[in-house]
Amino acid sequence: MNILTGNDLKSGAVVWWTGYDWSLHVEDAVDVGSQADAIAAREEAARRVNVPYALEAERTEDGRVRPTHIKDRIRALGPTVRPDLTLKPADPEIGTWII
Repeated sequence: MNILTGNDLKSGAVVWWTGYDWSLHVEDAVDVGSQADAIAAREEAARRVNVPYALEAERTEDGRVRPTHIKDRIRALGPTVRPDLTLKPADPEIGTWII
């Protein structure tokens, strides 16, 4: 599965393509298949996201989306040295960003 990530142009936050918008939570990411380049170009041109790119991901046994490369796992979950600063999956206080 291929998912799309980038950085929110206004805040710099890591965001994930949901199929219609961007979310702070990797669990909301959808498989973009072969459409990654077209979506990335359109969203970057609209100035909604900075440096979008596709990456490989997999679904875990419990159905969650998980990037396969460690770099992207860290982007998805936050710092590895301070667990108190990590982004919690589907944290209701943060919610989904609609840009």
